[in-house]
Amino acid sequence: MSATRSADVRTAVEGCRIEDATPVSLDADAIGSTAPDHLRELKREFVADDLVPARVVVDACFGEDCSFATQQEADRVREYVRAAAFLGANTVTVEFDSVADESKVRPALAALAERAHREGVAFEVAGPVALAD
Repeated sequence: MSATRSADVRTAVEGCRIEDATPVSLDADAIGSTAPDHLRELKREFVADDLVPARVVVDACFGEDCSFATQQEADRVREYVRAAAFLGANTVTVEFDSVADESKVRPALAALAERAHREGVAFEVAGPVALAD
């Protein structure tokens, strides 16, 4: 795998034109459902209002010291990673204030970061646990 961008990527970037659309940060709770039909309708509304979702912010809770609860919360966040990719957002930011057990949360966040990478979305953590570099 090459570390340099392919000619196709450079050509696409060089061919960009400015659009008159407003980038917005979207709270995950405001999305409501992550069902495909709902996301398609939401995307149509963004286009109609000349809005571009640039970021989806997910308020997460990892305060319970339970592997099942941590996995359930990670699964919920994963749905918003998928939704962000579908909507065309560039970044998913996960915000949380406390963590019951870092040893349970850190691998969940790493898996979410990997999923976001596969979906073509940047993944940021705004909380007491940082992703390993």
